[in-house]
Amino acid sequence: MLVLSRKAEEAMYIGDDIKITVLDIRGGQVRIGISAPKEVKIHREEVYQRIVEEE
Repeated sequence: MLVLSRKAEEAMYIGDDIKITVLDIRGGQVRIGISAPKEVKIHREEVYQRIVEEE
């Protein structure tokens, strides 16, 4: 696992076309924004686990 430190409004890229931006940090919560092509599926972990269990 790669661990990065970012401040609010800072971003990182995965490949050439997925951008993850830290939008806000409040207490124990971090808000992130993800820009990716429409064909890339993005799920929260708990939703992804349900999808995997159903298959």
